[in-house]
Amino acid sequence: MTEHTHHDHHGHDHDHNHEHEQEFITLVDEAGNETLFEILLTIDGQEEFGKNYVLVVPAGVEEDENGEVEIQAYAYTQNEDGTEGDLLPIDEDSDKEWDMIEEVFNTFVEDEEA
Repeated sequence: MTEHTHHDHHGHDHDHNHEHEQEFITLVDEAGNETLFEILLTIDGQEEFGKNYVLVVPAGVEEDENGEVEIQAYAYTQNEDGTEGDLLPIDEDSDKEWDMIEEVFNTFVEDEEA
């Protein structure tokens, strides 16, 4: 009697690391210095605020002694042709936007640690 081992290659071999694919973006500051940032998270705020948000950290930066890295949040608009537009600073007085970003980020962190 022969044993049939059934290798199912349809569905169990998926690479589950897609969501961890690192995306990078280069930002230029006022002085013209280019810094490479890693995109941590993009947030769709279209319905509520008419724009999307992106959270970035400087690429290759080690956490400091408190285990913290400076995370920067920007709003970005999409151009009508679907390409990403400019990153815009988020209005510091816009509590609603910051609250939403913080909430999404906290959820993201909890998911990462789970």
